[in-house]
Order: sequence, then structure tokens, then C-alpha cells
Amino acid sequence: LGGWRISGKWTSLNFNRTLRLLMSQYGHFPFFRAYLGPHPASPHTPVIQIDQPEFDVPLKQDQEQKIYAQIFREYLTYLNQLGTLLGGDPSKVQEHSSLSISITSRLFQFLRPLEQRRAQGKLFQMVTIDQLKEMAPAIDWLSCLQATFTPMSLSPSQSLVVHDVEYLKNMSQLVEEMLLKQRDFLQSHMILGLVVTLSPALDSQFQEARRKLSQKLRELTEQPPMPARPRWMKCVEETGTFFEPTLAALFVREAFGPSTRSAAMKLFTAIRDALITRLRNLPWMNEETQNMAQDKVAQLQVEMGASEWALKPELARQEYNDIQLGSSFLQSVLSCVRSLRARIVQSFLQPHPQHRGKVSPWDVNAYYSVSDHVVVFPAGLLQPPFFHPGYPRAVNFGAAGSIMAHELLHIFYQLLLPGGCLACDNHALQEAHLCLKRHYAAFPLPSRTSFNDSLTFLENAADVGGLAIALQAYSKRLLRHHGETVLPSLDLSPQQIFFRSYAQVMCRKPSPQDSHDTHSPPHLRVHGPLSSTPAFARYFRCARGALLNPSSRCQLW
Repeated sequence: LGGWRISGKWTSLNFNRTLRLLMSQYGHFPFFRAYLGPHPASPHTPVIQIDQPEFDVPLKQDQEQKIYAQIFREYLTYLNQLGTLLGGDPSKVQEHSSLSISITSRLFQFLRPLEQRRAQGKLFQMVTIDQLKEMAPAIDWLSCLQATFTPMSLSPSQSLVVHDVEYLKNMSQLVEEMLLKQRDFLQSHMILGLVVTLSPALDSQFQEARRKLSQKLRELTEQPPMPARPRWMKCVEETGTFFEPTLAALFVREAFGPSTRSAAMKLFTAIRDALITRLRNLPWMNEETQNMAQDKVAQLQVEMGASEWALKPELARQEYNDIQLGSSFLQSVLSCVRSLRARIVQSFLQPHPQHRGKVSPWDVNAYYSVSDHVVVFPAGLLQPPFFHPGYPRAVNFGAAGSIMAHELLHIFYQLLLPGGCLACDNHALQEAHLCLKRHYAAFPLPSRTSFNDSLTFLENAADVGGLAIALQAYSKRLLRHHGETVLPSLDLSPQQIFFRSYAQVMCRKPSPQDSHDTHSPPHLRVHGPLSSTPAFARYFRCARGALLNPSSRCQLW
């Protein structure tokens, strides 16, 4: 990479050569992001996407100037530490770190909010590499992208999806300006960013510096402290990422055998049938919309546990031929990073008649894919305490069953959006909307907790509806099967166990990712649906007018 002036050993290399190496060999993108994603008009066709960069500092467009300045001061201290750890002269480190902060600040000013770009119809702009070169000439786009996305064969006429053209134009002007006047500082900015990216693979001094920065930034942005995380957990996650094709098959074989899969499918069938029954009785849907909704449920595909490729580890062994593991942990990680990127590109180039999974089999996040009309429940979700074939049915229906129902309701998100169901009784639908929003707004929030009800509304609706559908499915099962088992150490009825299992699934500690989550905070995901379900208050004998037994309730689903 040519080194940097901070250490006194610097070879002035071609800017685009350095950028090309950072992108292709280190997975570091200092000025923009480039990745493969679905074509906006054809979800099964991969296309290179160029987007705004991911900044390492938690900046927001509407941030107070005082907080903005404090964040950059803390980040400057962190960069100074990195430069010093790498043997730099303290005075030079200070100068170069300050200029790096200045570059980051200017790049941040170029960003436009997602909502603004979407409103202007500029979130997905199709351009060729040649056209992008004219708009942002500082970057050798063809060379950088070709090196990053090998073995794809790119040409100047290659189409790309650009998510913020104006940002790229301004970024290019800044780079050209820096190349004319402060080329060495631009080099230092790129190297410092690389060291930040690689810090998890460096020694404990770099990791401790990173931990202190994260702690300070969380205090400044009024987020709860980050819980201590053992390093073995990071190692397990990265091993899973780099060697997923083989580990996926081993995990499924060990943790999700045929009997577990069969029991999970029976549960899903009961939940699906309860949803179909419920769709027939929704007051805001006319008969035509009800029939359409039932057809969508009938045509849905389900991926239970893992996709077919995850069950064939012998096909994966050849994919690791390019990985070189040695005595240097950093070099081993970099080799794995390059191998993984090549595998991702190769997988996008191959025809995939079936759904391309977004999660690993050991993941616990279910999801619905709109483009493939398939709902995915990974094997990691269908484990204790969410699910087990030997558990009482009340546990499985309350925990995994409510999650399955929640994901099925994602099929109908479009109907809940403004103008999404012209044939519906929109007055009744709007009343149900407002009722649910008022219901959630009435709950007190713990200190340092906030959420945007406009962002979480659809998930709140799925939480409330998912619990109601799971309860309906479980109640039907109780009518057909007598002799329901309970948990002997708990003095709870089967129905109480059902609700307790639901609450156990939803209740968790706050997470650093919560600020970006479209779900409500955990306590609202428990209280909102339970208080919307009359049966809960009945089985737990809640006093009328209590928090979980309000005088009026809403029904959307």
C-alpha cells in the first residue's frame, strides 16, 4: 500500500492503485460502498450497487452541533492512539488524524437522507461505468470494480445501480482537491480507515482502544452501556461466516433432525390454517380481497430449518482451496475475507432457481422474502427455549408459533400502507391504525429508551396479530387433543404457559442494534400484544383498567 508519512516511510503510489488494493484485498471502502445486490426491476438478477460509505462514527443529519463536535473529538483521540500504536511520531499523528477527521466530516456533509432520495426518485439510478466516470472522474471505476468483483467480466458499458449520484460527484471533487494539495494526508486517511476496519484482528491494545471509543460514543449518544463480549464469541461468529457452507450442514444434522423438522412443519400448518380462518372474518376486507389474501397464503413456499444447499457439505469443501491459514492471525483473517468475497460473487453469477437464503441455519431471525414469496424459519430459531418436539404444545405455540404467525402477516404489509388496499373499507382500516398507534403510545417507556411509532407500526401490527393467530391455533388444538401436558415446576395452566412462552421470546435486554430496529423496544413487544388479547387478562385475572387489561382494545388482524 506504500506506507504513510506518519512513520516517515512513504512511497507516493497512484491513488487509484491504492484504492483498488484496499477494496479488493482488504474489503475496505473508504469513500463509497460497492456490493452485489438484486436488480431493482428484476430481483433475481444481480447488479453492482454503489452506495454511500458506512462511517465508523455514529453521526446523524439532525445531530446537535455540540454532540457532533464531541463525537469527533473522541474519534480524534482514537485515531491518535492508532497512529501511535503503529509507531508514528506523535506530532505527525496528530496532524494527519486531524486531517482525516476533516475529510470524514466533509464527506458526511455530502450525504442526503434516504427519505429525501426516495421522494425525489433518486434512490435507484441506473448508470454505466462510463457514465459514472464522467460524473465522478477521480475514481477509476472500471479498474476498482473489476478487481473487487472478480471473476465477473466488466466493461465500460456495464450497468450499475447508484444510490446517491450527488454524493459521488461531491466526493470525487474532494478527492481531486486533496490529490492536488494534500496527497499524503489522503493516503493517511485511507490507511487509518483500514486499521480501524482490521482492528478486531489486531492485538489487544487495538481492541482496548476500540472498546473505550465505543463506550465514550454510547455515553455521548445516550445509549445504554455495551455489555462485555468475550473474544471467543467473535471468533465463533467469524468462523461461521467464513466456513458457512460446511458448518451449516453439520449444524443442521446435529440440531435439526427429521423428527424436529416434522414437528415444526405441523406447527406451521396449524398456524397457517388459523391465519386463513382469520382472514375470512376481517371487517375491513371485502370478499375479493379475502380471496386474494387466502390465495397468497396457499401459494406461499416455506423453508423450514435450512435450504437444500446447506445439507450437502461435500459440495462446499472445494470452496476453501484459496484460503491460507498460517501463524499470523491477521493474514489468516484477510485470506478468509478474500475467499468469502470471491464465493459471494461466484454464487451471484450462478443461476438460482430457488430462493437464495439471507441467513445462516444457526441464525434465530425468521423472515419473509417478497421477491420469492417464501417464508424462512432457520434451524437456530427452532431450538429451546423457542421450540422442541418434546415440549408441551403451549410452549411451542406461544413461542415459535407466534413468530411464525408474525412472519406470515408480513405477506400483507402492502395492504396496511396508505393506498395499499383500494378495495378495502379504508375508514375501518384507518380507525384500526389510529387505535393501535394510540394503544402503544399509552405505555410508559423506561429511561433512555425511545422509538419511532411510524417506523415500528407494521411490526407492532404483526406482533399483535401474530399472538392472536397463534392463540387461535392453539385453542383449536386443545379442542381436538385432550390431556394437555404442563410444566410440573410451574403452577400454571396450559393457557398461562402459552402467554408466558410468548413473553419469554420477546423479552430481552436492550441491544446496540435497537436504534436501527423496525421493531418496538422489547418491553413493548411484550405488553402491547398481551394487553391487546382479552384471553390474557382472563387467564391471569388482571383487574379491569390495569395496564395489561385496558378498557378498550384494537383489532387490525
